[in-house]
Amino acid sequence: MANSQRYTREIPHRFRLEAQKFEDGFVSLPNRYISPNGNKNSEKIKLSGKGKILSYTVIHTPSDEFKLIKPYAVAIIETIEGARLTAMITDTPLDKITIGADVELVFRKIKEEGASGIINYGYKAIVV
Repeated sequence: MANSQRYTREIPHRFRLEAQKFEDGFVSLPNRYISPNGNKNSEKIKLSGKGKILSYTVIHTPSDEFKLIKPYAVAIIETIEGARLTAMITDTPLDKITIGADVELVFRKIKEEGASGIINYGYKAIVV
């Protein structure tokens, strides 16, 4: 069964790359109530979709919902605004993925959910 409440809640950061920037400079994606430094004052910002790979791994034994695309890479990415997020790498040969590589976030199909086949969309990263 699809978790439609979570899907709806994630629309701002999954579809529009909206993040939260606190007065102390910390940028969070998704939103949070307080920064790690205890700051509660923030504003909504739109991320550029550009960043760098901080770390990555290649998945060879995925869950059933991703078994048709194995192997695939998942990376921790830091955007130029400072937000850190996890994203699947797409449209890039695995041997071209390196720590420090520049990436661009793109809107893609993530998976089909449940027996009904509800399609979930969001961001993936391409090495540029």
